[in-house]
Amino acid sequence: MSRSLMMLLLTTALVAGCDRQSPKPEQAAPGATPAAAPAAAPPAPVAGSVLDRSHKGEAAPATGFKGPDGKPLTLADFRGKPVLLNLWATWCAPCVAEMPQLDAIAAREAGKLHVLTVSQDLEGAAKVTPFFAKGGYKALKPYLDDQAALSTGFQANLPTTILYDSTGHEVWRNSGGQDWTSDAAAKLIAEAS
Repeated sequence: MSRSLMMLLLTTALVAGCDRQSPKPEQAAPGATPAAAPAAAPPAPVAGSVLDRSHKGEAAPATGFKGPDGKPLTLADFRGKPVLLNLWATWCAPCVAEMPQLDAIAAREAGKLHVLTVSQDLEGAAKVTPFFAKGGYKALKPYLDDQAALSTGFQANLPTTILYDSTGHEVWRNSGGQDWTSDAAAKLIAEAS
């Protein structure tokens, strides 16, 4: 298969996932008593996103991506502090909506948490550099995965955000947009401590 055909298929798959709406939860039958929530239930993500804990404890992949300076990196380069990895693209509306919130988290948690926004744009810096300049982000840095190796490896729709603890082991992943300024999101992020 040619590289251009493979990239077209990958782009189509990623675009199909972005903005995908989750089905609405089923409504209880009239007169039914709703089930009680567990007392210590973890916070849920916003409507339309899915919190997945099935990979908890898995080591971060060795998949490479590029740092803001263009040098190759892996998630192992960030061990020692928790990592909030956000896979996004400039063409993904929920991804773009999350960026100011992620920038605020990166500023607030500086020194305690790495917030890595890794673009899955196939055009790389040509798309991401102007996007960052226009957005005026103060704490985020433009990490690049112009091969979309991370999203492909995770079989992830965009946006997908994964929290790793300081040893590089997954805590949870969230598919779909999230209100990162909410108390629920703060509690989710605190799980890496």
